[in-house]
Amino acid sequence: MTSCTTTSWTANDLPEMTGRTVVITGAGRGLGLITARELARAGARVVLGVRDPGKARRAVVGLPGTFDIRPLDVSDLTSVRAFADSWSGDIDILVNNAGVMDIPAARTADGLDLQTTTNHTGPFLLTTSLLGHITDRVVHVTSELHKQGRIDLADLDWRTRKHNGMRAYQASKLAVVLFSLELQRRLTATGSPVRSVLASPGIARTTLASHSRSNVINRLTFLTNDPERGALSLLYAATQDVPGNSYIGPDGPGGFRGSPAVRRPGKAGLDPAMAGRLWEATADLVGTVAR
Repeated sequence: MTSCTTTSWTANDLPEMTGRTVVITGAGRGLGLITARELARAGARVVLGVRDPGKARRAVVGLPGTFDIRPLDVSDLTSVRAFADSWSGDIDILVNNAGVMDIPAARTADGLDLQTTTNHTGPFLLTTSLLGHITDRVVHVTSELHKQGRIDLADLDWRTRKHNGMRAYQASKLAVVLFSLELQRRLTATGSPVRSVLASPGIARTTLASHSRSNVINRLTFLTNDPERGALSLLYAATQDVPGNSYIGPDGPGGFRGSPAVRRPGKAGLDPAMAGRLWEATADLVGTVAR
């Protein structure tokens, strides 16, 4: 993957999206809502998969475009399966945006680690369940902090190790990068035209970053992207003609802020053997047949 700047690119450069369907998770606020707003403004039918449909409906009041709001909690595997099972028709673009950052140890209704499930395991199940409907691409939202991530396949769900919120976050975002790598490998092997693309917003001033308990994150406010600019990476990854497994992120120092550019993920995210093992471990965790 080469590094290529796209400094002049803005949301005003979005292509015509009329007739295209985009599903965005966690789109009731922050980066997801901005991404939904801009794609709808460009003509797309945007489906917001959200935990609180009422709140999302209020958020899109007055916005131009077509919005379809449906309940979806990616941390709840029953909710993920219900969303996927109820879907009919094509999805041009799936944007796995929902995420949490550096939260205390907690278990989901399925007994899984909340942060790992929200950021990786739930989106894995959603993507593999909807894959037969997707015609263009899957956009996986990751973080530059994946470069500090370490994955323990023997304890993917943080059952035996002492839980650390930031380390769990970094590991989950590395898992996102590896999932994208393995998904693209499998798509290519079957001759599928569908692309798997990564997007990092940098450190955007959103509720996700503001809720982080990390003093490191809080001290990096001078390097942060505003949410509008952070969303450009998602919009670029979702609409531009980039190859499968491209990594789109800000072009500034450390990839924390700037304009969208084609960048290179961390070395650990380029390990095909680990990506394959992670796929199998995640499939075992959620009980899917995504082999």
